Amino acid sequence: MSETEEVSDEAFWKGKLRKHWKTLFVIIVAGICVFIGALLVLIWFIDSSPLGGYGKWYFNDWTLNYVVGFWILIILWELLFVGVPAFLFFGGGGYLWWRRLPEEEKQEFKEREKKAKSHRAEKYGGGGGFSFFMFIAYCIYIAVDGNYNARFGTQPYTYWLSSYFLTFMWIFIFLGVPAAIILIILYFTKWRKK
Repeated sequence: MSETEEVSDEAFWKGKLRKHWKTLFVIIVAGICVFIGALLVLIWFIDSSPLGGYGKWYFNDWTLNYVVGFWILIILWELLFVGVPAFLFFGGGGYLWWRRLPEEEKQEFKEREKKAKSHRAEKYGGGGGFSFFMFIAYCIYIAVDGNYNARFGTQPYTYWLSSYFLTFMWIFIFLGVPAAIILIILYFTKWRKK
């Protein structure tokens, strides 16, 4: 993006923010309320969850099974008490705000969105899903090893760390070896002929 476009984008958004400052204020206040609500739900769940002994368990009382269940329950409670109301508020408010905009202003936003989509496609670099994938693979490895319900204190910490590295090794074997075979086949069938 050139500097003139950046300056014009900056001027465009500054003008829109000045014009719609009340909407921006409501969004900021609602965002702060959502953040505080999410923290309160998290604190409430930690103190009232039987997983975790109502906040009294030690690290050695936990198992990988309890950790996974605890996180799933936190996500579900956060969605129920914070996510759904926030979605309804922001979605409904955004829809009402959009309906009240004049047509020429809607058209300006649509033109800016078309430009942003073309630039977004160039900038997008991909994911943060590897960590989640690695955690799922780690849970599967620990379950296959028979320690999914073992308390953390029953194994030395080196077991948990080496299991992580072994999980990475198995992922590399299951995904890397077939990928290498495919690349070798492609090399000898297509790329070498060119």
